[in-house]
Amino acid sequence: MLRNILFACLMVLPAAPLRALDGQAERFVHLALELGLHDTDYVDAYLGPPEWRDAARAANRAPAAVAADIARLLAELGAYEPTQAERARHGALLKNVRAMDARARMALGESFDFATEARLIYDVDVPEYDFAAFDRALADVAALFPGEGDLAERVSAFRESLALDDARREAVVDRAIAECRERTLRHISLPADEGFVLEYVTGQSWGGYNWYQGDNTSLMQINLDLPLRASRVTSLGCHEGYPGHHVWNVLVENRLLKENGWVEFSVFPLFSPFALIGEGSANYGVTLAFPGDEKQAFERDVLFPMAGIDPARAETLARLERLTEALAHAEVATARLYLDGRIGREEAIEQRRKYGLGTREQAEKNVRFIEQYRSYVLNYSLGKDLVQGYVEAQARNGVNRWQAFEDMLTGLVTASQMAGH
Repeated sequence: MLRNILFACLMVLPAAPLRALDGQAERFVHLALELGLHDTDYVDAYLGPPEWRDAARAANRAPAAVAADIARLLAELGAYEPTQAERARHGALLKNVRAMDARARMALGESFDFATEARLIYDVDVPEYDFAAFDRALADVAALFPGEGDLAERVSAFRESLALDDARREAVVDRAIAECRERTLRHISLPADEGFVLEYVTGQSWGGYNWYQGDNTSLMQINLDLPLRASRVTSLGCHEGYPGHHVWNVLVENRLLKENGWVEFSVFPLFSPFALIGEGSANYGVTLAFPGDEKQAFERDVLFPMAGIDPARAETLARLERLTEALAHAEVATARLYLDGRIGREEAIEQRRKYGLGTREQAEKNVRFIEQYRSYVLNYSLGKDLVQGYVEAQARNGVNRWQAFEDMLTGLVTASQMAGH
């Protein structure tokens, strides 16, 4: 009898109130879906209830109304005092909403200079770059490729000699991705059902893209608008797959969304401080998976023979890649000048052709990417620098590099925290 009375009392107790941060996180997801209707690149992946997306579409609110609610949520989060246990989550949510607020304001026509946009969205301070340093790097490349005429044309000719023919492309790409995956799985445990679907596409401003589908599955796309070179497939396999975007998305879904129950991670905004972690870790992942000369050896001994390419070219390629690391930030420098209105489109194209050591067609595609994604371009080079510096600092303190890398992917650290290691 007593047990029945207690059970009856429990049945009439009110449900535990929703924690404030849970409610704000859910509002973030709803607002992200609404913003994505007006800022069509904003939502990169959504893993939440389909009815939430349906509700956003049905409401179809005006951009100004959505932006006003985002601003209110930002103010509430700014005033919120998290518990000790909530601090990391609150800080991550606050930065995500700050970035969302910036994109909402941009959708209404407000503009920011490059540095301000980078700070609001990616939580990073962009350094000033010296084109004289880029010119010195070009001189080093010129010593590797001596000759008359335009240096970019000579380098492009070498790179095009590494192009995959249609008959061998699929086998070479599959082998590269398999190697990236095998090397990653030695260090990071992933669910048994994880995997991806690979597609070849055209008509895009990017070279490769990972569209995370949820439930440990990705759609990986490779753009064939320009010839796919044997020199790129290892980097693409690491960047888009292992230990890059696919691994990052799988870990976020399982650890932050499913295990922690943090609903804000049911939506993956493209324009977010965590995009820097995503792109930076994907680029650093190549170095992590293939330390030292291991990438050169794999391409020389495995991929180039499969592709019917002279393996001796692998050494020249490796030297070129080392020299052009000093040119990685030239894209950010050009994007900043162009988006801030200090150079015109034609000059931006020429800078990307010159410092990207590519063709006019490649430079035009690069500038189209800058126009579409704006300051997002900094995540590849500056993001890699920050991720590498952060992981290497942990390694100097005795932490295994792979463990430091894995912990960082779901550790909710952003650029401002990583800058000081």
